[in-house]
Amino acid sequence: MLCSHAMTYLIICSVAALASLLTFFSGFGLGTLLLPAFAVFFAIEKAVALTAIVHFVNGVFKLGLVHRHIDRGVALRFGLTAALGALAGAWLLVQLAGSGWRIDYTLFGRAVSVTPPQLVIGVLLLVFALAELRPTAGRRGFPQRWQIPGGLICGFFGGLAGLQGALRSAFLLNAGLDKAAYVATGAAVAFFIDLSRLAMYAQLIGQHHAEFDYGLLAAAVLAALAGSVIGKRFLHKATMPTIRKLVALLLFTVSLGLISGLL
Repeated sequence: MLCSHAMTYLIICSVAALASLLTFFSGFGLGTLLLPAFAVFFAIEKAVALTAIVHFVNGVFKLGLVHRHIDRGVALRFGLTAALGALAGAWLLVQLAGSGWRIDYTLFGRAVSVTPPQLVIGVLLLVFALAELRPTAGRRGFPQRWQIPGGLICGFFGGLAGLQGALRSAFLLNAGLDKAAYVATGAAVAFFIDLSRLAMYAQLIGQHHAEFDYGLLAAAVLAALAGSVIGKRFLHKATMPTIRKLVALLLFTVSLGLISGLL
């Protein structure tokens, strides 16, 4: 534990509320921000499971707010394949977490170890961090013909590392949706992914049941819900360049910590 129990609550809940607020309209970012925050205090596989629970509950709440605008064709075509991909990614995470394999070495006089989930998720976080640093003007969504394979890819990374929002948004960007349909359809796809991966994460949750801080989990959920309520009423812009850079910096820092074994 890197700081006091109260500080843990403050950091996790602040990140959950802020991320939920900032990503209400963009459709992504809650998991991207919350996973590194949880990873500071918990083993990475448990951090992924905790993030998924908060993401799922907040997603259901958000879906209730915007469900009237869902494009059912896109949601089913993209969402069902994403759910299959999420099962595969979550299964791989469970296998990596239970492998028992790790790298032990000394860094700056300190004994550290790197587990497979740390290494894989650290590399993925690093890739996402570098992607966030690209100029926004050069970003484009994927063609509509990529929606089905895109769903599998998006779901797989969502199940493996909890990082599916940015990919999901990129694939939905060229789906011919208006703003309201984009938000609602993205929420529906996220629901499919979360439901699928949580079914697989049940094994991880069962393994770490005694270690889970359910009070912290409930507080994070409530903070995320509060962020969604505020986002529904007041937020008009999805993200800002400064926010994207801050997210990238956080991802970059945590990825290096996971890869090196310092986190």
